[in-house]
Amino acid sequence: MPTTTPKPTTAPDHRPPLALVPALRAGRPAGALTLADLEAVGRAEVRAHLAAVSSVPARSSPAAVGVTLTRAADIAPEPIAWLWGGWLARGKVHLIAGAPGTGKTTLGLAFAAVLTRGGRWPDGTAAPLADAVMWSGEDTPADVLVPRLIAAGADPGRVHLVSGFAAERGARAFDPATDIAALADRLARMDPPPALLIVDPLVSAVTGDSHKNAEVRSALQPLVDLAAAHGVAVLGVSHFSKGTQGRDPTERVTGSLAFGALARVVLATAKLPEEHGGGCILVRAKSNLGPDAGGFGYHLDHAALAAYPRISATRVIWGEALEGSARELLSRADTRADPDEQSALEDAKGFLLAMLADGPVTAKQIKQEASEAGHAERTLKRAKSALGIIANKGGFLGHWEWSLTEGGQRSNSAPLGPLRDALTIL
Repeated sequence: MPTTTPKPTTAPDHRPPLALVPALRAGRPAGALTLADLEAVGRAEVRAHLAAVSSVPARSSPAAVGVTLTRAADIAPEPIAWLWGGWLARGKVHLIAGAPGTGKTTLGLAFAAVLTRGGRWPDGTAAPLADAVMWSGEDTPADVLVPRLIAAGADPGRVHLVSGFAAERGARAFDPATDIAALADRLARMDPPPALLIVDPLVSAVTGDSHKNAEVRSALQPLVDLAAAHGVAVLGVSHFSKGTQGRDPTERVTGSLAFGALARVVLATAKLPEEHGGGCILVRAKSNLGPDAGGFGYHLDHAALAAYPRISATRVIWGEALEGSARELLSRADTRADPDEQSALEDAKGFLLAMLADGPVTAKQIKQEASEAGHAERTLKRAKSALGIIANKGGFLGHWEWSLTEGGQRSNSAPLGPLRDALTIL
């Protein structure tokens, strides 16, 4: 007989058989379940599971990530913490800019001197006694900065000059473009904390293109944060761009407009011509915190140091208070001959003389060619006025034309003086 392979045995299943019957069937077997019964059993098991889970302590949820909103009602108003009322404020960024030779760095040192001895500001108000910190990328401490501080009457023990950066690989020069966070940490450990931080020049804090708004704002944000976090007034030093006379002072600051926009207070300096008394002026060109007008006259005096007879240094001698807007006050200084402005004007005059040498030319053509040649419209208008150029409507369509003489013709009989000589040279 053929052999058969025995089937593997399994443990007997003692569970009662499950029988599903219609819910409406009468006389269903014992233990049989309907679909409704299964649903009820499922709900009971879910309830039991939820009860068990609720007895387990909930895990702490991670901190929320996202935008934080604070109701204005939950913020207590605070006054501006002025070091010098209307001029220098704790926790804010300031800018001082002007033409070369107006003593911008010396003014910053004069501010530090007033604070370190608890002296008086140019308007006669008292200054708090406080320390100051300065970084300079242009002047050396021993022969420029310290002598000027002494000449200004500062307490040298309260002035701290940023002299370097101690790195793991050795000492190196301090770089305001990368080391502001480290400077903030150092200021936090100072006792007493400083009230003034001077950064000269401010453009050194920008690693990218100093003419691009976004890059300037991003680069200067660490200084803004430092000022707010440590309650220190940051004073950045800058210059006016050449050939910008007559513009709004904040637009004259070298580089991007973001320098003037980011600073809460912008101070401007200029030299006055002799007919306006000479000397220099300091004006408040912009303020988001208070009045933005007025100023003070001052002179730059070169004096020998009493304790160091062989050393002399520049100091500020304050003059009278000035009234008027910054633009009005600076307009007095703008009457001085700016070499760059004069050069641009002479170039524009030469351009017009060449254009009009053979007779009238339409204003449209002149302006177009002037723009292509790099002459600013404002300079072109000044050249037009200086040369006495006449503007008339001429031609069939009535276009505006510029000419050197009335009627648009060169007249050999008219006494042109210097203009005749210029035309002869051409």
